[in-house]
Amino acid sequence: MSSLSTERPRAAGSSRDASEQAADEIAAELIGLLHRNAPAEEFAGRLAAVEALPDALRRKSSLVELVRMAMALRNRLELHEQRERGMLAVIESAQDLSGRLDLTGLLKTIVKRARHLMGSHLCWLTVYDTATGAFQVVVADGAISDRTGRMTVGRNLGIAGIVMSTRLPFFTPDYLHDNRFVHDPTLDDIFRDEGVAALVGAPLMRDDEVIGLLFVADRYHRTHTALNVSILCTLAAHAAVAIENAKAFAEAKDALAHADEARGELERHVRDVQGAAEAHEQLTSLLAKGASLGALCESIAQLLNGGVLVLDEAHQVIGRALAPGYEGTAADAYAPNDEHSAALAKALRESRQAGRSVVAYERDGELCRAIAVLGGNEVLGAVLLFRHQDLRETSLRTFERSSSIIGIVLLSQERVEAGKSREVAALLRTLISPRQDEPALTRDRAERFGLDLSQPISLMVVEMAEPRPGFWARRLRAGTPMSEQVFDEVDGALAIVCAATRAQDVLEAVTAFARRELGDAYRGVLSRPVQSPAEMPALYAALRRALPVLGRLGMRGAIVGQNEMALYSVLFETHDQGSLNTFLDATIGALTSHDRKRGAELTSTLLAYFDCNQNAKTTAARMGIHVNTVRQRLASVEELLGHWGSASRALEIHVALRLWSLGMSSARGDAGSE
Repeated sequence: MSSLSTERPRAAGSSRDASEQAADEIAAELIGLLHRNAPAEEFAGRLAAVEALPDALRRKSSLVELVRMAMALRNRLELHEQRERGMLAVIESAQDLSGRLDLTGLLKTIVKRARHLMGSHLCWLTVYDTATGAFQVVVADGAISDRTGRMTVGRNLGIAGIVMSTRLPFFTPDYLHDNRFVHDPTLDDIFRDEGVAALVGAPLMRDDEVIGLLFVADRYHRTHTALNVSILCTLAAHAAVAIENAKAFAEAKDALAHADEARGELERHVRDVQGAAEAHEQLTSLLAKGASLGALCESIAQLLNGGVLVLDEAHQVIGRALAPGYEGTAADAYAPNDEHSAALAKALRESRQAGRSVVAYERDGELCRAIAVLGGNEVLGAVLLFRHQDLRETSLRTFERSSSIIGIVLLSQERVEAGKSREVAALLRTLISPRQDEPALTRDRAERFGLDLSQPISLMVVEMAEPRPGFWARRLRAGTPMSEQVFDEVDGALAIVCAATRAQDVLEAVTAFARRELGDAYRGVLSRPVQSPAEMPALYAALRRALPVLGRLGMRGAIVGQNEMALYSVLFETHDQGSLNTFLDATIGALTSHDRKRGAELTSTLLAYFDCNQNAKTTAARMGIHVNTVRQRLASVEELLGHWGSASRALEIHVALRLWSLGMSSARGDAGSE
């Protein structure tokens, strides 16, 4: 028993020693917490630790009191810091009032400071509109709903009504359930969307008149201190001063503008026009005199000391000029589809959107500045300027104004071309329509374009790649002087009516143009001559039937004669590519396959034999080979195809050979263009 009794006091003594030690540690920590301005949660933790000490501890009550004193000291320090922050915010706002003239920016700064200083979820500022008798939100910060920034409230509703009547700030911890004022249903709905609970508003005063309201709101029930409300009122007063200063500044500015209107107008005129007046006058004078596009390009290039290109809507060059003595190669090196085409297209899109010129790319030390040329909502083309250095502001305005001059010229040309095109299109449709106009009237209209309908005429129909054939008709009309003909887009194809004596020249000119501009992305048919316009509708229908057959044959980059296509258009106009290939394989497939494998000419020999009325000597003379060679080849043909001496079998093989020949001529054309 004695040993237990001696051990128990020792254990109790150890517990008290540990408690005393813990109490000493807590007392020491309080100084550290105050020194590093620890948050209130840590002080609360220390208070809980002290209250958990044994009640028998002699220092427990004094320690509890010590912790509470530390917490009170910490709260007083926090209050001092809050007041200091408020004073700094007020001082900063006062400094802004004296150093900033941007009213909107200043009001935004005041609203953000108020929200941050009050620790609130959102803040907004309203201005009273005497015309509508309502307060309108001009600045908001922290809002969730878009409607918050557009709020409007009458002067007799909500907190606004109370502040208007009392000229004093007003606070409510639960706005939506506060019955001390008349609620605005629309405003209540917005506050529900925002989750607003507590709200405090302060007036913006001018003399004794409320000109606006400054609000802060929280999404929980909250009671603001008198210090918070006082700081909010001070910021509201600063906002009122800012609004009045801005109003006074605007009035003074307006008065000064009216007083110095004549002098200001002269200064603006000198600043905006002085550098470009001479250039603008020169360009306008050239336009008034009916100068050509080339003359305008030369004038612009000389004024801006660079190289100038004018492009059409397909980025093809339609006008160019270099300033005298200008050393640069970028303008001459321009091509519609070169490595800079993507950059140019992007720059022209930006130019259309902004209405200004844009630097597109750099090449060999020269900058290419581009501007889109517009006619109403239509893009007429573009103007490119190449210089070693970019333009100064005055010269830049000259360049951009020059695009308007170019636009007028292009629009005028387009209208003339459109008028002519309408007349040509009307004539073409009259000629190919089953219901033709009075022959005498049609002849008169054709003679205006140099086409004599009393003489034999020919028709050509050509399918072309994008852009539409109407664009290529304009390009062909502008770049290739062609007489005794009319042409335009008809039913999605280029239709050309010309004198029969000129048909071959027209064929060569159109083929050269199409190969240059389109590569092999075209195909067409040239008709046989007809004696009367009355034959044109049936002729047009026949050519239109021929075009799909050419497509099924895979023909590209060629214009063939109607005589070559007449039979095949009738036989195969409803067949697809697969059907034609099946027909060719079944009829002469063994022959063409043999020639491909052996490098022989059995197929071409058989075609020549048929074209020479199955005369071996004539065939040998045409092909430049011995007659025995022809007979040997024909024997080989019979081994591959079997007997083909019957009339029906010979006709079938001859048709297949002609179709094969058309396809081969297209392939040779592709190889030649490459």
